[in-house]
Amino acid sequence: MRIVKVTYTAKADFVSQNQTNIKAVMADLRKLNSPGIMYHCCLSPDGQTFIHTAFQETEEAQKLMNELPSFIYFQQQLKEHGLETPPKQELLTLIGSSKELF
Repeated sequence: MRIVKVTYTAKADFVSQNQTNIKAVMADLRKLNSPGIMYHCCLSPDGQTFIHTAFQETEEAQKLMNELPSFIYFQQQLKEHGLETPPKQELLTLIGSSKELF
């Protein structure tokens, strides 16, 4: 299992568009209904800092998510128009979960 947490601050005028782009990714992931992908995004109280957490059971699940057109678009738009602070990526290790993940 691969767990990645990415945190960044979006420009104030890009927050709304970033949320729209993230919602498109989430909709596509729900349509895929891949049992090997769990992906969450939260917005910090400052209204600009996004925290993404991706749980991917296998390398194939990771590849599937990274190749989604909506995910590629989201990343391109963020890099080209929306970053106030660069993304910080952390690889995490699961200690426990209240529910079975995969």
